[in-house]
Amino acid sequence: MPFRYRLQKVLDFRINQKEEQLMRVQKAQQAVNKAEDNIKKNNQLIVDTKEGMRTADPTMYDYYDKYLKHLWEEAERLEQIRIELQKQLDIELQKLVKCEQNVKVLEKHKEKNRELYLQEEKQAELKQFSELGVTRFFRKIQDQRIEEEREEQK
Repeated sequence: MPFRYRLQKVLDFRINQKEEQLMRVQKAQQAVNKAEDNIKKNNQLIVDTKEGMRTADPTMYDYYDKYLKHLWEEAERLEQIRIELQKQLDIELQKLVKCEQNVKVLEKHKEKNRELYLQEEKQAELKQFSELGVTRFFRKIQDQRIEEEREEQK
């Protein structure tokens, strides 16, 4: 009889949970990366605007100042978004670690049960061979007695 783990459905469920959590972690990581890209783009806009301001007409300085102020405010807003997304990523990573631990616990339990099963199977097989050997021994002795009785009768 092959080995069957009685908690296999629970193990499969936890593995599915882990895979779903891994997908959530990947999505959160992508969101953080996108936020960081937005921050880089905004910083590049600030640098480009400062460069443009150097070559601009002095009457446009007021507009450049207002636009730069807007870009700095946007940079702060984007950084807050990135911080929130990073916190969410950290939470999702913690959940993933917990899911992985749950799966590992059941996998270790399954492996221990499998080893016990194999050990019991081996013992049962040895017992069967032992019983077979004892049966053969007694049959051999009976055959010898029968032969001895036949020889005595002759």
